[in-house]
Amino acid sequence: MLLEEFRWKSEVLESTEPVLVDFWATWCPPCRAMNPVIAALAADYKVCKVNVDKHQELARRYQISSIPALLLFKQGEVVARFNGVTSENTLRNELQRWR
Repeated sequence: MLLEEFRWKSEVLESTEPVLVDFWATWCPPCRAMNPVIAALAADYKVCKVNVDKHQELARRYQISSIPALLLFKQGEVVARFNGVTSENTLRNELQRWR
């Protein structure tokens, strides 16, 4: 789900389930490489995508200095953070841990 900033609170911070948030940009080749992984995870888990060019304030708030950056939220708190290309198994294991 592409996430707009006005939905951040309801979709991420107030979610009752873990949420994986993918901070990305259209010009970022590693971000594009992560698309199949993100799509596969979205079939089983709640996943949101935040375009850092459109939502710079969110990126600053969570200190996103390089992309792709993936943050796992549980009950409104960041419980895990992954920078760069990350394997589906690594992400799936972490999501399962917090489910």
